[in-house]
Amino acid sequence: MQFYKRALLIFIIPLLAFSAHKYYLSMTEIVYDEKENSFQMIINVFMDDIELALNSDYNIDLQLTTKNELKDSDVYFATYLKDKLKFRIEGKEQPFTYLGKEYEGDLVYFYLEINNVKTLQSLEIENTILCQYFKDQQNIVKLKVGEKKMSKILDKTNDKALLKF
Repeated sequence: MQFYKRALLIFIIPLLAFSAHKYYLSMTEIVYDEKENSFQMIINVFMDDIELALNSDYNIDLQLTTKNELKDSDVYFATYLKDKLKFRIEGKEQPFTYLGKEYEGDLVYFYLEINNVKTLQSLEIENTILCQYFKDQQNIVKLKVGEKKMSKILDKTNDKALLKF
């Protein structure tokens, strides 16, 4: 019986080691608000991943969700997102406004908005969030305009999507 237990452990332990896999994902949800003529966005990323990126890029120690969290963490988040996210509406680059963030579990939710979007035929998105740090990073983009829904998966080698309405 002892032999069978050892054989089972020798077989199972390697399987468990390979099944423990970290996923590198971000999700960007974009909704067009016709009344406000604006794109409203929520981006979620894993807290430890974004903290690693910002700590490395800006030589800081964010210490997110602790009493020692940097008081101006929003400045770093906004700067990082403006560097890693680009939006073009009708072929023209459009800046977004960083509205803030929220922590929930191991995720950070960022809130962004692009105002004064009067005509809407195409939206091009370039998203390189965390791609510099994780070779398997995937940035999922979901867009809703009226009843029309679209989604794209972007990564290090394919970081742009053109969505037409």
